[in-house]
Amino acid sequence: MYRKSALELRDLFLEKKISAVEITNYFLKRIAKFDKDLNCFINVLSKRALNRAKELDEKLKNNQPIGKLASVPLVIKDNMNIKDEITTCGSKFLTNYKAVFNSTLVELLEGEGAIILGKTNLDEFAMGTSCENSSFFPTKNPWDLSCVPGGSSGGSAAAVAARLIPISFGSDTGGSIRQPAAFCSIIGYKPTYGRVSRYGLVAFGSSFDQIGPMANSIDDIALIMEVIGRHCNKDSTSLDLPKESYLDNKKVSFENIKVGVPQNFLKDLKPGIRQNFDNSLKILKDLGAKIIDIDLDILKYSIAVYYILATAEASTNLARFDGIRYGKRSKNAKTLKEIYELSRDEGFGAEVKRRIMLGTYVLSAGYHDAYYKKAQKVRTLIIQAFEKAFSVCDFVAMPTTPSSCFKIGAIANPIEMYLQDLFTVSANLAGLPAISLPSGFDSNNMPLAFQLSAPALQDVKIIQHANIFEKAIKSNKIPPLFDKEHL
Repeated sequence: MYRKSALELRDLFLEKKISAVEITNYFLKRIAKFDKDLNCFINVLSKRALNRAKELDEKLKNNQPIGKLASVPLVIKDNMNIKDEITTCGSKFLTNYKAVFNSTLVELLEGEGAIILGKTNLDEFAMGTSCENSSFFPTKNPWDLSCVPGGSSGGSAAAVAARLIPISFGSDTGGSIRQPAAFCSIIGYKPTYGRVSRYGLVAFGSSFDQIGPMANSIDDIALIMEVIGRHCNKDSTSLDLPKESYLDNKKVSFENIKVGVPQNFLKDLKPGIRQNFDNSLKILKDLGAKIIDIDLDILKYSIAVYYILATAEASTNLARFDGIRYGKRSKNAKTLKEIYELSRDEGFGAEVKRRIMLGTYVLSAGYHDAYYKKAQKVRTLIIQAFEKAFSVCDFVAMPTTPSSCFKIGAIANPIEMYLQDLFTVSANLAGLPAISLPSGFDSNNMPLAFQLSAPALQDVKIIQHANIFEKAIKSNKIPPLFDKEHL
């Protein structure tokens, strides 16, 4: 059953060949058996999921409407709210925080018949590139348990890669869906900024954050986007756009499609990454696409700009965690000042503190103009550079990551870790849709990935064309340790 897509499971359920309870029990058993090796989950919602499955079976029995995601099991990153369930954000600060409302994502998913099986591990407050910064435990890569799965949505990516679940959700602030998807050999999609509501997502960088799906097939990504890509009046940045059909791709091809490649920006690719990237471009060329060179040299500033602006927004957003209203309050505090200081000192991890301090610094008097204001100006130039590029091409192609996954504990230098986002942050800076697609393996048999980005609002177009690439490359391997049908 784990080899089937969410779309296939839904159809089997609707045809009454399998029940929602059977589907749910199967994946709960698979999670129980394999997650002890991976640490994907912070919380498995077994009772909630089975109750939901029983309701769906009863609805089908009585011929009641169910929805596009009838019986589809999925999981969400633990920085998104499910009412009456704990939302930790991977932080000690929120181990006692029980959400008082549902995120829009949860409302839409369950409204269409989905079954949420649990909440997945992440770098604390989504700040990280390896899933090593969780306050609870590091998640491991299903392809090599000594390696990281990427971050910050590492738990969601590893769960899909090991087939513990067919679909998961992450949040992408600077690549946190696409980078772990690349490391785990699955598909990760970051929609256009505002295409999916952020209501109920605990904010990291409000002008960057975007919820998106991760799966093993483009059809599942398309199915999910038809459900979650809707306007939400609770989110001021939500785009009010008509419903779109992502699954209808019969007339789509790469004929007359131009794919732009910023060759100068990519001139220092490692040999293995370069070879895999060139092979992916050849596949597009064989499908009819025309590969052209474009100028995106300004992207060499993207990491610096991102880590100024995103940390500034993080500093502002995380100011609410003060030990007063909710979350951790230090037992050693005796004054109001100590409540603030000690609660944050004890509740936040090292990476979160580092980013808060950096963000506070760039916003402080005397440095605001030199850093924050200047970074905003360069962000505008990056947006304009993409607009110019898309005036001559349909998509921009880059590798998803500058390397394959690395060993747990191998990168101690924060700057080196930040550079893992080199090819992903630009889509967040410009608010563009971008997708990471498995594109093969390196010489050590570790996953590599290919990334396409498109102009804002062209979510349907990029998913439909990614579908063609997926079918052409035919890379849908399962990590050997987890390729087991019988539990």
